[in-house]
Amino acid sequence: MALAAAVAVPFLLHARLGPRFAPALSPRRLLPCSTTAYEPPHSARPPASKKAEPESQVPWRAAEAEILRDVEPVVQLIKDILHSDRYADGECLGPADEIVVAEKILAYHPRAEDKIGCGLDGIMVDRHPQFRKSRCLFVVRTDGVWIDFSYQKCLREYIRRKYPSHGERFIREHFKRT
Repeated sequence: MALAAAVAVPFLLHARLGPRFAPALSPRRLLPCSTTAYEPPHSARPPASKKAEPESQVPWRAAEAEILRDVEPVVQLIKDILHSDRYADGECLGPADEIVVAEKILAYHPRAEDKIGCGLDGIMVDRHPQFRKSRCLFVVRTDGVWIDFSYQKCLREYIRRKYPSHGERFIREHFKRT
């Protein structure tokens, strides 16, 4: 999802800027004694896709690429856990996956302490009680209570903390819901 958005940006910019660079031939320009200012022919102008980005965009593009490199492996792991038959409904994650999810996802939930409560016994995949068609992650606490948590909330918080100057923009552009 995020990579598709990053690939679509240059295409959208080209589509937006394209008409400005279309050859504009006015009848006055074709007359030999035209007093209009010289305008280079269309072929002499660089195509919109090869124009340099404005200075203000360069730091954003670099930060966006860095954030994508940072979060994409974790996002792929979560999607694999939720959308493959790697784990059945009601099954707890294996030790390796549990460590990654606990350290790189759950630790950044805005209410992680409330979710974990008296202690973390495991992380489970199951159907959401209200939205039966969607699978989600649950914290299994040491007191036997299990409670769902949103991995997207965790990722948003991680991005806000690690990339304070570009996090909000990244979230706006790459996450559908808030």
